[in-house]
Amino acid sequence: MDDIAMHGGDIYSYMEMNGAKPLDYSANINPLGFPDNVKKALAQSIESYSVYPDTNCRKLKEAVSAYEKFEADCILFGNGAADIIYRICYALRPKTALLTAPTFSEYGQALENTGCKIEYFGLSPEYGFTVGTGILEQVSGKDIVFICNPNNPTGNLADRSLIYKLAEKCRKENCILVIDECFMDFVAEKKSYSFIEYLEDFDNVIIVKAFTKIFAMAGLRLGYCLCSNKEILLKIEKAGQPWSVSTPAQVAGIAAIGDKDYLIRTARIIDEERGYLSKNLSSFGFTVFESHTNFILFKAEQTDLYDRLYKKGVLIRKCANFKGLDDTYYRIAVRCREDNEKLINAISEVIKNG
Repeated sequence: MDDIAMHGGDIYSYMEMNGAKPLDYSANINPLGFPDNVKKALAQSIESYSVYPDTNCRKLKEAVSAYEKFEADCILFGNGAADIIYRICYALRPKTALLTAPTFSEYGQALENTGCKIEYFGLSPEYGFTVGTGILEQVSGKDIVFICNPNNPTGNLADRSLIYKLAEKCRKENCILVIDECFMDFVAEKKSYSFIEYLEDFDNVIIVKAFTKIFAMAGLRLGYCLCSNKEILLKIEKAGQPWSVSTPAQVAGIAAIGDKDYLIRTARIIDEERGYLSKNLSSFGFTVFESHTNFILFKAEQTDLYDRLYKKGVLIRKCANFKGLDDTYYRIAVRCREDNEKLINAISEVIKNG
């Protein structure tokens, strides 16, 4: 079962082995599910799927430009955020990089694929895995810095004032700063944390985002990056194949980003259910770390919690493969109340029996 837990969302291995669909808490997908207007848009445009997709994503660029309030020509789309991350590394070929630990593992994998040397800035559980000003001291000599905000798997946020100082430090050191804001749309006060409004002032900063989590479109694969440096964007674009964004993905993206009511309902349910889960997890004696997004990191004494829940048809994310964490750390998604009650009941049964 170790291979199943390396990344979240692998329900297929479970179904192959058990013949049934699990309750999946390992992938941080919007609990509201696929938006209805996206389903309608996909059905209505099905006749266009036999034609090659627009490689420039013109209509999608216009929609995202309006949503992000950022110049359309400074937006580049890809086959999910992971595709963008790998293309950044392939395009820029950095020699040295700085990552926080723990953080999203794909940064390290993409950098290693290009032969880049990686240095880590450790985040301490005693301080809630918060990024401190000490990270500024490690920028010197680096070609690229990745920072995830909100951070995966911890769920916490870095102050925008610190991100601004980091961007300035990187610019001074001739270093690229990549800010992963894939979970920023789940943050109720995102306007106070997102760095997008400062992008025009920094030609060394790239922001990565995706439709995957916020619009429950993981199967369609649609991500994008924003950067005021068009020369860098062109390099990233050339690092991938031209039809990386399918017509269905473009159609879905345009429909999804226009559904403001969906985003309002999402913020409400995430806030309520995150509180419900955090309270119940704490009641089991777990150390629950503060989260501002749609997942929760917690620490338990049980190192076999994943395996025991797996036997009950519940998948959670074990976090031992995140640098800086061990096999007592787990991450769960925030879902609807009915599912959350099933998870809490399953954990309760596991604890009582062990």
